[in-house]
Amino acid sequence: MKVKPFKGIRPPKDLVTKVASRPYDVLNSDEARAEAEGNPMSLYHIIKPEIDFPVGTDEHDPKVYDKAVYNFHTFMKNGWLVQDADEHYYIYAQTMNGRTQYGIVIGAYVEDYMTAKIKKHELTRKDKEEDRMKHVRVNNANIEPVFFAFHDNEVLDKVIREVTSNTPEYDFTAPDGFGHHFWVVSDAGQISTITEEFAKMPSMYIADGHHRSAAAALVGHEKAIQNPAHTGNEEYNYFLAVAFPQSHLQIIDYNRVVKDLNGLTPSEFISKLEANFIVENKGKEIYHPVSLHNFSLYLDGCWYSLTARTGTYDDSDPIGVLDVTISSNLILDEILDIKDLRTSKRIDFVGGIRGLEELKRRVDSGEMVAALALYPVSMKQLMDIADTGNIMPPKTTWFEPKLRSGLIIHSLAD
Repeated sequence: MKVKPFKGIRPPKDLVTKVASRPYDVLNSDEARAEAEGNPMSLYHIIKPEIDFPVGTDEHDPKVYDKAVYNFHTFMKNGWLVQDADEHYYIYAQTMNGRTQYGIVIGAYVEDYMTAKIKKHELTRKDKEEDRMKHVRVNNANIEPVFFAFHDNEVLDKVIREVTSNTPEYDFTAPDGFGHHFWVVSDAGQISTITEEFAKMPSMYIADGHHRSAAAALVGHEKAIQNPAHTGNEEYNYFLAVAFPQSHLQIIDYNRVVKDLNGLTPSEFISKLEANFIVENKGKEIYHPVSLHNFSLYLDGCWYSLTARTGTYDDSDPIGVLDVTISSNLILDEILDIKDLRTSKRIDFVGGIRGLEELKRRVDSGEMVAALALYPVSMKQLMDIADTGNIMPPKTTWFEPKLRSGLIIHSLAD
């Protein structure tokens, strides 16, 4: 893998909590407007600039993209964002529930994405790609990072330990309760070691941010084609990523709620489930899946354990082994006639960060009729799928905490 250090654009230490924000795609325009209220330094003014227009303004209107550029330049002019004088790598750590994961902020090589050395496990939508491509083009910068994983590396672990033994440049807890810690890698030897160790890797993996990855790489590739004097050394040949060792990351569950039982009564639905699952009524107390191929169902005020019967799944198949595949085929499709998870209006998805209490709430409210909780996918499963060129079914992985935006920006200008 080819990576490089870069001259990061980032807020002064005393402004970081004012600037930093959640990623653009985890909240809507109204939520961003509320979070940024009274704070002209919030990165939402760059990544969701529709908040500076009247409510209801189309976020894809050309004037909205123009506003992003204006705001970005304003941030730089006001000193709310400042570019480092020298090229660095950076260490970015996140703490959730007492557990900290450490990533290395890199310039990832566009060609590694185009040749599939940077591996993906999800499909992307062209409309979402194009939106982020416009944002990268007009700003000539990767405003937000993408989230990568790599196989554990002892040498890089040692560098991370050495760098993080020093006082962090940024160290704060965001309003959501997650801790964010950030160090600048200035030592020339450590910078060389990081470059050399990534060069030994055959691949990296997109953990989260497939649309941002595609957009960033495609704009870089576009610039290379459009530049008659292209050499391959230009800054646009790289894009902003935070890469974490595999063992640092934890995927949490991604659950389902459905609006109807396809004309079945609750007892008829349970009866049909018994063909492919061992069904146990667990009563009123919330029941969490305990292992792979064990599911939790909330229906009619009761929790059930569903254990897939032997022969209903294929553990030798990287897709067939997934609980999202088993539940999609044997429950959502076969019984409920929900064929396409991307388009069906009869199903919704709930990230595990909200807890199974949220599933119960949505069913008890009458909004939904049943909820299905899945055992989380493992990083090994994700990597196996990417290595075999397969694509995960929709809504399979949920990573938390999300990367905080605004800690570091990568300019595509040389």
